[in-house]
Order: sequence, then C-alpha cells, then structure tokens
Amino acid sequence: MAFPPAFIDELVARNPIEDVVGQYVSLRRAGANMFGLCPFHGEKTASFSVAPDKGIYYCFGCHKGGGVINFQMEVEGLSYPDAVRALAKRAGMQVPEDEQYQSRYRQQERLWALHKEAARFFHAQLYAPVGKAALEYALGRGMSKSILTTFGVGYAPDGWDHLVRAMKAKGYTDQELIDAGLVTVSQKDNRKIFDRFRDRLMFPIIDVRGNVIGFGGRIIKKDSEAAKYLNSPETLIFNKRKNLFGLNLAKKSKQGFLILVEGNIDVVALHQYGFDNAIASLGTSLTEEQAALMNRYADQVVLIYDSDNAGQNATKRAIPILEKAGLQVKVLQIKDAKDPDEFLKKFGADRFKLLLEDSSNRVEYQLNAIAKKYDLRIDDEKVKYLQESADLIASLPSAVQREVYGARVAEHAGISGDAMKLEIGRAFKRRQSREKKKQEKIDLSPAQNLQPKSRTIRYDNMKSAMAEESVLAMAFRDPSLLDHAGALRAEFFSSELLGRVYRQLVLRHTQNLEVSPAVLEELSAEEMSHIVGITQRLQGPAGEQAFADCVRIICAEHQAASVSSEDDLLALQNRLKERKGMKE
Repeated sequence: MAFPPAFIDELVARNPIEDVVGQYVSLRRAGANMFGLCPFHGEKTASFSVAPDKGIYYCFGCHKGGGVINFQMEVEGLSYPDAVRALAKRAGMQVPEDEQYQSRYRQQERLWALHKEAARFFHAQLYAPVGKAALEYALGRGMSKSILTTFGVGYAPDGWDHLVRAMKAKGYTDQELIDAGLVTVSQKDNRKIFDRFRDRLMFPIIDVRGNVIGFGGRIIKKDSEAAKYLNSPETLIFNKRKNLFGLNLAKKSKQGFLILVEGNIDVVALHQYGFDNAIASLGTSLTEEQAALMNRYADQVVLIYDSDNAGQNATKRAIPILEKAGLQVKVLQIKDAKDPDEFLKKFGADRFKLLLEDSSNRVEYQLNAIAKKYDLRIDDEKVKYLQESADLIASLPSAVQREVYGARVAEHAGISGDAMKLEIGRAFKRRQSREKKKQEKIDLSPAQNLQPKSRTIRYDNMKSAMAEESVLAMAFRDPSLLDHAGALRAEFFSSELLGRVYRQLVLRHTQNLEVSPAVLEELSAEEMSHIVGITQRLQGPAGEQAFADCVRIICAEHQAASVSSEDDLLALQNRLKERKGMKE
C-alpha cells in the first residue's frame, strides 16, 4: 500500500519509537539505546533493543525488528495501512487520500459495523418469542441473563433469510453479507443467498480492540444432524489462527494467568463463576499466533482440555507451542466431569479453585501420561516406562529439575534413585551428542550458516549477497555513499529483497528524504526483520573505498550470471580487458 514518502517521514518523526514501544514494554536506557523484555517471545533477560536515534527496534533473541510502523503492525496484529492509520490518529495527522487504501479500510469498517448489527440482531432474537427455546436452553445450561449480556450471546432463528432481511433493511448489500461470511450462496442459483447460521445459540467473536469479527454458533436441538458447532469462515477481518474467544474480556483480568479451554460454553461458564481469565481457541488446534497473543497478557497458562483422547492429544500438541512462545504451562485434569462447565455445575467455584491450585506443571502431566501407557507390574513395560521418562527428564535445562523428577519416577517404579540418575545421565549425553552433531553440521557449512534466518528469504549467490548487504548497511549509515554507486542498479542484485530495498533507498536519497529502515515500505514482517538485522550485524566504518569494492563485486557477479553463450563470454572478456587497459 503506497503512501506519499514525505507523509511516512513525518508520521515516523511524530511517533518516536521509544514512546510507542514504551506503551507495551518497560524500557531502560543503556547508552544510546534502550532495552526491555521482548513482547514477541518469552524471555527473562532483556534482549529487545530500541534505538531512538535510528527509529528502529531489534530483538537479539527472536530476531524481529523494524521501525515504529512495523512494531505497531506486530504488536497489534494490524496490516500496514491500518498501522499507519493508527499512528496517524495517535499523532493527530490526517491520512492522505489513497483510493486503494481508503477502499480497503472502508470495506473493513463496513464489515465491522455489519457484524456489530448482526450481533445486536441475534441478541434481540434471544429474548423475542422466536428465541424462547434458545433462551430456555441457555438458562438450562446455567447461563445467567447477566453473563449472556456480557458475552452478547444471541440466537439465530430457524429460517432461511431472517438475518438477510434484517441486514438489508439496515442498508447492507448481498455482497457485503457474503464478504462477512454471514450467508451462504445457493448452489442452484448464485444470485440467491440464505443465512449461514440457523437455529443456533450465537456467540460473537470479539477481538482485543472490541470489534465483532465473527460468530460461533452452537446447535440447540439434541436430535439435529447438523454440526454441533459452526464458526464464521475466514474473512477480511476474521482470522481464526490469530484470535481467541474471550480474550477481549480476559485481558482485563487481575488473576495473573490465563485458563485455556476447548469451547465457548466453557469460557462463559468459567467467567460466570468468577474465573474471568478463561479463553478458548476458535474451532482449530492451538496455533503459534494464538500462543504469541496470549504471551502479551500473561506469563502462565493453565490448560484444561477435555479428558477424552482427543482432548489429551490436543493438550500434548499445545504444550510445546505455548512453551515456545515463552509461557509457563500448567495442566489441570478434570475428574468426575467431562469439562469445566459440568464440573462447576456439580461442585461449584471453590472446588474448582482448589483444582486450579493443585494443577500440575507440564512435566508432571507428561510423566503421568507416560506412566498410563505402561503396566509397571511387567518388567519389560517398566523398563520402557523408565527409559521414556529418562528421555523426557533429560530434556530439562536444570540439573535440580532432573534430580527431583528422576527421584519421583524412581520411587514410582520402585527402583533406586542412583539407577534412575544413571539412566537420565545416559539420555542427557545422547541428547548432547545429537545437538553437538547438529551444530557441527551447521559450522561445517558456512554458506548455510550465512543464509537468512527466515525460511522465506534465501540467497542464491552468497558472494554477491554479502556485498549487497554491506552496500545497504553502509548506505543506511551514510546515504551520501549512494552518490558513488555509479551504474549499480537494483536489477543487478542477486537477492530480490535486497534489490527492492536498494531501489527505495536510491529513490528516497534523490528526493532528499529520510534513508532509514524505519521508513521502508512494502516489506513483510520477516523481510523488515532481516533488513534491520543486517544493520545490527554490519556496523563497521562506511567508507567510499569499501562501498566501491562491494559495488564492483555486485556488478561482476551480475555480469557473470548473465553469460549464457560463447558470444556472451567473449564480450565479457573484452569488457574486462578494456577496463584493465583503462586502469593501466
């Protein structure tokens, strides 16, 4: 999305990166830079750096970086134009008219407004005569009218076009209803649309900024052949992987941790009983994006999935995803009930609170899961249990943890602590050996080691790419060097990304505009992080001779790559001879 470069420069200048980042991260100054805990991954040592003079941030842990616009995009999950608009609003600036941008944002605004109207419609239907059975169902499930209002729960009437007619009366078009995922197009006649949600209890899905972005519908008839749960499809404003049900409310909780459950009704039940930190994923397995979102609001997550095989498998998949995001994981296993909703109805909030306090950490949970697989009365089974447990314990970073859990497993299996300690030591050495071999493989492949960390960015010509990186790094430090680039063009770059950035730098320099990573446009988050990473890694002196040497390498590599025939080779040799003669 193109904005006038001068506008972007002013936007960045009027939104100091330390002020914007400071709204999310506690920063402390250390010399010219400021440091804090990274908001994008869990860490205990501050590796997140902000350079106010350069207008950029960079995390030396997860390697994310960029300018103030990129930070706003990452931390709030916004698109580039929406981040620009948010920062413009913060600085009291008027966003320049841009037809494509305005059209897309107007479409988003219409979809947000449409979903809000649909939520009001569904909620009203719940208390209308047509929603009598649905209201009785909700109240019968223990939901109070107060909690129904808090979550905006509603009812989609049983019929083909109740919502369609109501929304058309509000001025919305067929296409807008289709774009919102609120209707289905007839297979027989694509000019006809009908309600996607029919005879369902409706739960609005609300993002952390308070926008209704989708719905989850639960069937209320026991004998219905329809799917039990139905969620909105992906739309311009709704991405299941990046949102969580109930987080708009849970983010305000003072509990200090989040409770992650499987279903919307479990979330509603927990909130009603005072556990206002409950959330749920949206009909899909937990994603890395959802885990990162949770990490913005809490350091710890208690997993409470159903006790059936599907729920336990989901728990095993979720644990490494949550830990990778930097969250401390505890697991609560419901007993004498199939889910939190049923447990709360049977035993109440106090008993559930005791369960929470007694929830096991993920190691205890995984060790218990291993124990359930084997019959310890059979010697072969016992050996397998001990070996698998030793492998798990060997993966723990702390020697104290390894000793404590090792002793616990030994006691459970009825063997000596020394024997278990020996087995864990063997497993630990095997793990170290595997990791050492893996590192040696990387060290013996320097070209692979120099490749960008992002899998979406790859260098085909390492020699040229290293020179290209240096050209950009030096140009960022001293833009006047671009006056000495000679015939170097973006098309000569072996890396398409680095060539794109070079083109932007040259254009900005010729227009006397800011030359900085902070003002680069049309780069993905991975691309921007890579460019900022280059500036952090290559901080040597920026001299004319070094710059010229890098330019010469890029041009030579480009020429060599362009040779495709004997005639091309002959022409290249002649050009090189001519240059050599001129130098002499």
